[in-house]
Amino acid sequence: MSTLNPSAPAQGWLRSFDWGRLAYQMRRNPMMVVGLSMVGFILLAVIVGPWLLSIDPNQINLRQRLAAPSAQHWFGTDEVGRDIFARILHGGRISIGVGVFVVLVSATLGTAIGGLSGVIGGRTDTVVMRLMDIVLAVPSLVLTMALAAALGPSLWNAMLAIALVRVPAYVRLARGQTLTIRESGYVKAARTFGATPWQILRWHVVRNAMPPISVQASLDLGSAILMAAALSFIGLGAQPPAAEWGAMIAVGRNHVLEQWWYSAFPGFAILFTAVGFNLVGDGLRDMLDPKQKGR
Repeated sequence: MSTLNPSAPAQGWLRSFDWGRLAYQMRRNPMMVVGLSMVGFILLAVIVGPWLLSIDPNQINLRQRLAAPSAQHWFGTDEVGRDIFARILHGGRISIGVGVFVVLVSATLGTAIGGLSGVIGGRTDTVVMRLMDIVLAVPSLVLTMALAAALGPSLWNAMLAIALVRVPAYVRLARGQTLTIRESGYVKAARTFGATPWQILRWHVVRNAMPPISVQASLDLGSAILMAAALSFIGLGAQPPAAEWGAMIAVGRNHVLEQWWYSAFPGFAILFTAVGFNLVGDGLRDMLDPKQKGR
């Protein structure tokens, strides 16, 4: 007697991924290639750069305070003589780490809540979605600032606030995917064989929801970096002397008229990284959109 393999109808999306279509889509969408190149460049710089650079980002040299960009200090120095280039490379680990943390936490929580809500249905689903609607009705930046202020000014609290505010987006994605597949034959068969809502979520919902969640995650990486920089800029995120990009801009604004490089280079790093992730997200969305399959 054959046994039912609950995961058979929904194989891992990476295993069944159409890599030929990826190459074709990248040829059709050169901006996605640009985005991947930008993301690859900034990741390589922040991961490998600090190891190759022999300058301590926290080394103080008052004799060279607010020095202009030069061969010795490519991006100039700050108000206490620290090398801005070195601080941007080290700060990139913090800023990009914030984005990764936010996406992992919000995507995991959102997928679990949305998937279970859709599988269970009934009043539970109604209550959960009304709560998500309430959260989505408040501007995300305002809600994030309120949560960060309530938790206290620190980088970890800012990361947690951003992650919690991003959860409803993944809840809606996972629930929408769940409503699409919960009446399918293989889900009904899984229920017949005694599968619990959590098993249905793990076997079917998560795997089917991975493409849209991947697109949302790539877009959220750039948004999380921008939001973390905004919180640090107003004093609710990373605190001195942390080399976080938003915190560097916040201090550099006091010298923006005379020492433009102090704020300009961290600001460009944020822009470069956010644009790169957004271009990758747009490319993934075009590639995974079913309406694009026949084109």
